Amino acid sequence: MSSRDSRFDGQFITGVHSTGIYCRPSCPAATPKPANVSFYLTSAAAHEAGLRACKRCLPDAVPGSPDWDIRDDLAARAMRLISDGTVEREGVPGLARRLGYSERHLTRVLVTELGAGPLALARAHRAQTARVLLASTDVPITEVAFAAGFGSVRQFNDTIAVVYERTPTELRRARPARAQPRAQPRAQPLGVGGVGEAGFGVGDGTGIDLLLPARAPFDGVGVLRFLAARGLAGVEQATDARYARTLRLPHGPATVELTLSGTAAAPAVACRARLASLADLAPLVSRVRRLLDLDADSRAIDLALGRDPQLAAGIAATPGMRVPGSVDPEETLFRALIGQQVSVASARTALTRLAAALGDDVYPGAGDSDSSATTGTSGTSATTGTSQRPFIHDPTAAPLTRLFPTAQRIATEGRGVLRGPAARIDAIIGVAEALCSGDLVLSYGQTREDLESRLTALAGIGPWTAGYVALRVLGSPDILLTSDLALLQGAGRLGLPAEARQLARHGAAWAPWRSYAGMHLWRAAGAAATPRTATPPGPDSLNR
Repeated sequence: MSSRDSRFDGQFITGVHSTGIYCRPSCPAATPKPANVSFYLTSAAAHEAGLRACKRCLPDAVPGSPDWDIRDDLAARAMRLISDGTVEREGVPGLARRLGYSERHLTRVLVTELGAGPLALARAHRAQTARVLLASTDVPITEVAFAAGFGSVRQFNDTIAVVYERTPTELRRARPARAQPRAQPRAQPLGVGGVGEAGFGVGDGTGIDLLLPARAPFDGVGVLRFLAARGLAGVEQATDARYARTLRLPHGPATVELTLSGTAAAPAVACRARLASLADLAPLVSRVRRLLDLDADSRAIDLALGRDPQLAAGIAATPGMRVPGSVDPEETLFRALIGQQVSVASARTALTRLAAALGDDVYPGAGDSDSSATTGTSGTSATTGTSQRPFIHDPTAAPLTRLFPTAQRIATEGRGVLRGPAARIDAIIGVAEALCSGDLVLSYGQTREDLESRLTALAGIGPWTAGYVALRVLGSPDILLTSDLALLQGAGRLGLPAEARQLARHGAAWAPWRSYAGMHLWRAAGAAATPRTATPPGPDSLNR
């Protein structure tokens, strides 16, 4: 805190009791006396201590804490679900039910571990979402209240006043001059300029642009290449610098485009989205951050893995490598199942065929508005309005026309579309039926052990598939898939053991970052194959 080290922004909160505010560690204000300072893991704990957010450093406009993925305890799992909007949708009883504990026990653990109970943590999350909408959009204030998850306008007004010591109107008026809305020409319907004639559109949908900060260093090109190699025509579009896709959110479909932005010292991802409901903004942001692993503590990971001489050169050449996450746990599971024991290209072909046959259409919107507003503040910008705008300006890209198929569609119609050995088709249909019946539930709030044990209990799912799903869905940092052929090939090319058991023994020293070491091994396999043009092979090229 004294050195104003931005590497720790988002990892803890500095509470200054003499001024009654809380700050990010890098706040430029004068360093307070140690006796006046307390440290908190969450902004909610600072609120509970009677502190308000610093108006100068905006402590909630930073990357999130990496702890919630590193840790697998109850508090971390609760934070993953809270950030995804579970409390707003299901209340504290729903949160407790998903985690498998009573409300009383959950509250006791969260207060002890994080300094605030589930309601206070969710309230802090709602306040942060509301601040972004107030400071960077022209959405009416009453709509902001409900979009952020508040139950009433009065509750919204009271919370904003306590957290930011301003009214919602004052927060909106306080945005910098450069962030004031400006009229735009009438926007073209979404689908013009590369997304296609059947792009996403909902007549009353809202378009919004956000700038999502990432923790430096950030190998954004690498994670987008990983996604591009597995992109499904109609569902996704991707290049080295941009990725777009359709996805389902709790209140309806959405389309999102992600573009690399910022600088090497302060990397960011520009996120343009169109939502059927603004109430889905918080889960959208949470899932995008998970997909790109924006909160990973890259410096700590690279420092630890760089102690291995065989990894050191690759880490120095590509600092900040990320483990791609998931925007939909069920989709990730089906991708893993269909990708078993085949190449990345073969898996992509099969999945594209499945999406084309069983994916729901994403229809054009019913109408456009005459203008849209573009604003920006404190590293965040947004565009709102019912007008529809193109996402990717690439006329060669296939249009975004499909959502990935639901488990229900795969269970009832999948046999007519899936190809391959009967046993594998039976396994895929069996998983789809288990998801439909509720016998199998996938959640960001599960422990790795619970998720893997539930998956391996099903016919046709082995340790590799379960581990890969845990790696992608939970962001588990310490999974090394030593049965993967491409990973073993990469290990051999780096001078590491190329046999599964020996690699597992050697990789024990990489704990707790074995997932990231595995990404370096996959990268090495791809780079050695075709240095200039090849896309790194990955888990879909399984050999087990």
